[in-house]
Amino acid sequence: MELQIFLELGLTGTVVGFMAGLLGLGGGLLMVPVLSFLLGNMGVAEDLSIKMAIVTSMSTILFTSISSVRTHHKLGAVRWDLVKGLAPGIVIGSALASLWIFVAVKGATLAIMFGVFVSYSAFQMFMDKKPKPSRQMPGFVGQLGMGGVIGMMSGLVGAGGAFVSVPLMAWCNVAIHNAIGTSAALGFPIALANVTGFVISGLTLDNLPPGAIGYIWVPGMLVIACFSVLTAPFGARAAHRLPVKKLKRVFSFFLVFLAIYMFNKGMNAA
Repeated sequence: MELQIFLELGLTGTVVGFMAGLLGLGGGLLMVPVLSFLLGNMGVAEDLSIKMAIVTSMSTILFTSISSVRTHHKLGAVRWDLVKGLAPGIVIGSALASLWIFVAVKGATLAIMFGVFVSYSAFQMFMDKKPKPSRQMPGFVGQLGMGGVIGMMSGLVGAGGAFVSVPLMAWCNVAIHNAIGTSAALGFPIALANVTGFVISGLTLDNLPPGAIGYIWVPGMLVIACFSVLTAPFGARAAHRLPVKKLKRVFSFFLVFLAIYMFNKGMNAA
């Protein structure tokens, strides 16, 4: 691996880890644009580079989520009752996304979908709309369906699910710090289910870059993961020192920037 690519991946991992802890993100909202850019510069076809970026991003969440959730748990921010309720649906939704939908949909379409859902999440967070005081998280069936949506959307755009799960939980009157901590905990089952499906669906791919196993670019995954696990705890601690409104604004501005990039990427690949 060239030194420049290593440094770019290391910087990405450093920022991703901090943002994962700070906002409950698995980091995919940053990694997908960066990885698709790097893979494209390595000569990987545009459509394949987008898909590989999504899957490689998802694989790093296996490491990042463990690091950030430990700190959130120590600070009492993880709602484990919600993790248990949402996880079954997440597994089902992730399986549908990684084994079926992802393979059938073009990379350009996935990039545009990424931009749409990220833009919506950014708008919701920026407006800081207050939910009805009586609204609560749904029961088992409702959480199963909610988990399915989170798992499916995460698998299609390579994110840890915070861009869906944090707004959904906040809409149901879950405190923002609890929503972020719980989202960090949900990152692991999301990544595990999706990566398993992606490995299976990518076994027959050709013309892959060096070090790739199916859709996963292993060198990129390892470098980002190594750096991100070091900085995730710092982000998690910072999350508990920031006021709620400012935390939501940070989240929304971060998402807008990435949505614009991926819209452009998708339009160019179409």
